[in-house]
Amino acid sequence: MADERALEVLRRVFGYDHFRGPQQDIVDHVVAGGDALVLMPTGAGKSLCYQVPALVRSGTGVVVSPLIALMQDQVDALTELGVRAAFLNSTQDFTRVREVERAFVAGELDLLYVAPERLLTERCLSLLERGRIALFAIDEAHCVSQWGHDFRPEYLGLSMLHERWPEVPRIALTATATQATRHEIAERLGLQDARHFVSSFDRPNIRYRIVEKNDPRRQLLEFLRQEHAGDSGIVYCLSRARVEETAEFLCGQGIDAMPYHAGLDAATRASNQARFLREDGVVMVATIAFGMGIDKPDVRFVAHLDLPKSVEGYYQETGRAGRDGLPATAWMAYGLQDVVQQRRMIDESTGDDAYKRRSGAMLEAMLGLCETVECRRVRLLQYFGEASQACGNCDTCLEPPQAWDGTEAAQKILSAVYRLWKERGQRFGAGHVIDILRGKRTERVVQHRHDELSVFGVGADLSDKDWRNVLRQLIAQSLLTVDHDAYGTLALTEGSRAVLKGERTLMLRRETAKPARTRESARTRAAVTLPPEAEALFTALRAWRGEVARSHGVPAYVIFHDATLREIALARPGSLAELGEISGVGARKLEAYGREILERVKPPSTP
Repeated sequence: MADERALEVLRRVFGYDHFRGPQQDIVDHVVAGGDALVLMPTGAGKSLCYQVPALVRSGTGVVVSPLIALMQDQVDALTELGVRAAFLNSTQDFTRVREVERAFVAGELDLLYVAPERLLTERCLSLLERGRIALFAIDEAHCVSQWGHDFRPEYLGLSMLHERWPEVPRIALTATATQATRHEIAERLGLQDARHFVSSFDRPNIRYRIVEKNDPRRQLLEFLRQEHAGDSGIVYCLSRARVEETAEFLCGQGIDAMPYHAGLDAATRASNQARFLREDGVVMVATIAFGMGIDKPDVRFVAHLDLPKSVEGYYQETGRAGRDGLPATAWMAYGLQDVVQQRRMIDESTGDDAYKRRSGAMLEAMLGLCETVECRRVRLLQYFGEASQACGNCDTCLEPPQAWDGTEAAQKILSAVYRLWKERGQRFGAGHVIDILRGKRTERVVQHRHDELSVFGVGADLSDKDWRNVLRQLIAQSLLTVDHDAYGTLALTEGSRAVLKGERTLMLRRETAKPARTRESARTRAAVTLPPEAEALFTALRAWRGEVARSHGVPAYVIFHDATLREIALARPGSLAELGEISGVGARKLEAYGREILERVKPPSTP
């Protein structure tokens, strides 16, 4: 049975009439003192699962959050709701730290946010002993997994919370974890007896698209101009240098882009992140150092210019798009060099054999997602153990690629690599092997007398692009390997023999010609249509919200989400009571902004 106290808090503080999905069960379980491990996709409302119980239970909810930079925004958002929230981190001076500590001990805080490094200090643990704790919430719990995409060693020490405060319920939350990662989270945090709440991983509002790399910066620019002009979004790159180059390139093309990576000084990172969160239409070009815990609801796209290391990392990063539930795009450019680079990074890592095997398996799952001819969403959800049907909202559903029998083509490439080694004791890179197959008498081919090989010209029926496509898929399937020498020479693998002997059939992916995209069709997909009069009011309300946010020094969405303003524009409430019925308008916001909103909603007086 639903806890009425929790529903009352949800309505009064947060302005929502009912919980979504499994939120009710999770909240009731934690309010009753139970431990929980929660897996819920980004944007599905994980934070309510610990915020509501913290407000219902006696004491202060202590939230372990890995990102100091985002604590301020989280606390600002709660303060706007009338929640007594604070944080402790290294950005505060001694006076402010003492104020927060005094408030906690006096029972004057509903929620206290702490980084794991600080929590584990003796000073902080002693502080917690002196106050009353309602619950411990461990956010971004996947950080405890050493095989995960964002391991934080300090998370390993959090298992002591249960030993020191055995009566205090703990709730660990994450958006991405396979069954193996869930088991590891439970094991490392001492949550073996906790109840698991696993939601669907699906984010149906996100459209997944992966394109073959062909001048990726130009492809990115076309994607932004044609489909997301003026939108906020994130572009992920593998290296700091690529981040800087891409941000500079986009700025040169008139796009408001900023870099973010660990090599920038802390002040620049904080400033760039604040601009991204607070302003509309800003594009952040970043390494994976940016993003975890980003609450900006109107990120309309996440783009990858380099291949992520794992499906978990990819899902976590793309999940930052469309948190408001409106249409968003996850776009990636992927090519042969990505496969080569990722395999090289694994082989050259300092990890042991077990680490390399696990990293290789994670990469192969990512490559499988890229190369699939089936629905990408089905493949993505399957990775997390969830069955689904073709979604109709990914590139392979909307523009199905062809699957073709590439066995003979594969045999030609493998044979060329074999003969170069067997007959000449030589190894060459992809470009030279393709020249041999296509029968090109380049200076290098003639110099090495490779036009005399029996495989010379046997692949003239395919273009250079086609052969690179085949080559990429063979490397992705570990049927060819690339040496990490200066030339990236090709070599056979144990799996090559079965293909060469005709014991294995290979179905490969062939890209089909795609129609040119228009800005109108893409922008219309992301729009929420309002009647003209309501659209004008919505625009006016957004402008008012922007002024309020600037005066308060917080992001606009902290004041009200777009979805709430749209509902106000459609409903045109005539009283505070009617306004209070709008989803997202809680008691504190009704008191603070209600009359201002009604003034703007009121139709102009007629003479």
